[in-house]
Amino acid sequence: QVQLVESGGGLVQPGGSLRLSCAASGSILRIYTMGWYRQAPGKQRDVVASITSEGNTNYADSVKGRFTISRDNAKNTVYLQMNSLKPEDTAVYYCNADVTRTNLRRSEYWGQGTQVTASS
Repeated sequence: QVQLVESGGGLVQPGGSLRLSCAASGSILRIYTMGWYRQAPGKQRDVVASITSEGNTNYADSVKGRFTISRDNAKNTVYLQMNSLKPEDTAVYYCNADVTRTNLRRSEYWGQGTQVTASS
């Protein structure tokens, strides 16, 4: 199996910063694209940012210039640096990974989610 464990969420004042981490572990042969999604109450889950194994990145328009996604392939870990946080960034943030396991089966995996709240 594969597990994704997130950390780094919390409460921050508008304009503040947080850094999320997501570490993948288990029977991993290769990880392709990793990404961060978020879901606010009553809304659908939307992609925030993604990064390929080669380091190519994509961002939602709402976070461009404020958030930065990165990854450490040696540690099977993806990060999301969030700066200039706004109240509308408040949501549960989920890590996502496209993984081929050692049994050669390829699947998509999700973390358990971490709450990010930007509020005064």
